[in-house]
Amino acid sequence: MSLWRQPPNLDDINASQRNTIGELLDIRFESFDEQSMTASMAVDTRTHQPFGLLHGGASVVLAESLGSTASYQCIDPEKFFCVGLEVNANHLRGLRSGRVTAVAKPVHLGRTTHVWDIRLSGDDGKPSCISRLTVAIVPLGSQPPKR
Repeated sequence: MSLWRQPPNLDDINASQRNTIGELLDIRFESFDEQSMTASMAVDTRTHQPFGLLHGGASVVLAESLGSTASYQCIDPEKFFCVGLEVNANHLRGLRSGRVTAVAKPVHLGRTTHVWDIRLSGDDGKPSCISRLTVAIVPLGSQPPKR
């Protein structure tokens, strides 16, 4: 059984990245299946730290962007919105170029919180980062939506 409220529209999701950090870092939502969503990000001067490696903060941006977008696909957007509550990351291996790909899988999809396991890897498929994201599911009227 699929976890998605309705099948995600990748074109719409990618279009929503315009004028955001996702566009700046070339984050692309690529695919989904019944239990996961995948996105990738450029590894280049936009995402490097001073030693020419993928910046850990950029990895976290990819993880949080993917996990919160995945949460949004699981809720009723007429009643709720999603915001990151906590994110952590263990950086396992440095990357210098190409794209880093992240796969988000749910650990917990509750009424008020979602928890995602997000695994990042380089073009060679080797793990570069493991992240966990907790997302708050907030009733509309409690703030955000503006876009």
